[in-house]
Amino acid sequence: MDSNQITQTIINTINSIFETLFSSIDNNLYSVLDDITFISSDILNDKNFENIFGTSSTNGILLISNSLLIAFILYFSIRYLLSHLIYTKTDTPISFIFKLIIFGISMNFSFFLVKIILDFNSNISLSIRNLGEYLFNKNICFSELITSINTSISINTSSLDIFSIDGLIKTTLTISLLNLVFSYSFRYIMIKILVLMSPFSFLSLTLDSTKIFFKIWIKNLFSLLFIQIIVSLVLVLLFSMDFSSSNLFSKFLYVGGIFALIKSNLFVREFIGGISTDITQSVHTLFRKGGF
Repeated sequence: MDSNQITQTIINTINSIFETLFSSIDNNLYSVLDDITFISSDILNDKNFENIFGTSSTNGILLISNSLLIAFILYFSIRYLLSHLIYTKTDTPISFIFKLIIFGISMNFSFFLVKIILDFNSNISLSIRNLGEYLFNKNICFSELITSINTSISINTSSLDIFSIDGLIKTTLTISLLNLVFSYSFRYIMIKILVLMSPFSFLSLTLDSTKIFFKIWIKNLFSLLFIQIIVSLVLVLLFSMDFSSSNLFSKFLYVGGIFALIKSNLFVREFIGGISTDITQSVHTLFRKGGF
């Protein structure tokens, strides 16, 4: 066997490996991308999660937050007493009691309130995708996008050449989409964590010295949910374009669209602030004060 045959055998082997890898990823991985990206209050319909959160004020996270409610009352009482001794300004008892009642009720119904927020955000993103489906007669989702990409780049089990421009584009898209899977999985988990923190967030509004916690919490939650709307808009835009398998420009537009999906969180952070879903960044930004 001469050197050319050896080289061709190596190339065919590499192509075969990547064909199997890409096929496995396309068939098994991206089916969950829609589920972890387009979320609603259904993600909270988990018995174990509800038990952690608390089904009443006597168990779970709600028990801890209601215990802190008593601690807040003691803190205000001591601070109000000291304010008369050292002549510092503080809330009046009537104002504190009013906020205690309002935000105490909100705290105990925070699970219901957060579900409304999740469903409202989900309905907006669903309306955008339904509009795209009506206009372009295509299912606006990641699964359909992968099919369109493979059709546009002419990828199948017998034509992939990893050393061609199509092969390089397909590799770039696959790596980028894997990045999306990890990033949106992290976002999925962080939303559930923020839901668990919701009772403490509402409770923090009872005192001026702690209400910054609610501001940070709502900003992070809103930014993570707003990504869903941006993703819906990007997908509709991608499906609105007329791609051609023979047009190299179309293929690079696909790459640009995928990077737009990856950078959607960066756009949201620059626009309204919030936590990063980039796996390579530290989670400490969750509690950074200010612009994030």
